[in-house]
Amino acid sequence: MGRIDYLAMRSEREAAALLDSDFDELKIAAKKLIAHAARLGRHGFATSFFKWLASFAAIYLLILDRTNWRTNMLTSLLVPYIFFSLPSFLFRFLRGEVGKWIAFVAVVLRLFFPRHFPDWLEMPGSLILLLVVSPGFFAHTLRDHWIGVALCLVIGCYLLQEHIRASGGFRNSFTQSNGISNSLGIILLLVFPIWALLTRAF
Repeated sequence: MGRIDYLAMRSEREAAALLDSDFDELKIAAKKLIAHAARLGRHGFATSFFKWLASFAAIYLLILDRTNWRTNMLTSLLVPYIFFSLPSFLFRFLRGEVGKWIAFVAVVLRLFFPRHFPDWLEMPGSLILLLVVSPGFFAHTLRDHWIGVALCLVIGCYLLQEHIRASGGFRNSFTQSNGISNSLGIILLLVFPIWALLTRAF
């Protein structure tokens, strides 16, 4: 029994030492990330790249949800996420005359031809309407403010934890069919707001 207790204590000490070394490595990696974020944040290249990446990841997840993902998660939150993370060029383009025409056609189809309005167009139609009719306070002030970035982070965290819960754990979320693409898409939603907040803070 004494030998078993000794071996158990030794394995616990080794596990604790491994955890401590892992935490030290995480601290070093976090410091390097903050330093690099501050350096790249001055140029703004990485932030705009991650914004494009996050927007396309959100659009991909929205399409996936309308076609073959079919989850019980509140994926309608992807619409405000896209609203706040959409790159300025695309935002201005869709908020202009093109977006107004798309919104007009969507409303006419929904009102007068509801049978010909497919379910999968509901979320994209809502996104276009949101882009076109949103007041200037939301369209310009909040989008460029840290509050818009923080809302993107909250939405990304919520969707990630709901996806992990629906998959039955973190490991299952990467091993189930389509799990890797879904999980990576949701993780990409977190990259932009985390990076943007880091560059704003430092």
